[in-house]
Amino acid sequence: MAYVINDSCISCGACEPECPVNAITAGDDKYVIDAATCIDCGACAGVCPVDAPQPE
Repeated sequence: MAYVINDSCISCGACEPECPVNAITAGDDKYVIDAATCIDCGACAGVCPVDAPQPE
């Protein structure tokens, strides 16, 4: 399992520095989580103001 960032992402960037494995990058319209790198820790979800990162 991995987290995915849904369309409610406002591209604030709060999640990116929280990821311990650097799986989050800025995409065209929203931030993106690399599922192959994600360790399913939920750190991104804990800081997101709009709850965009969700377990896949």
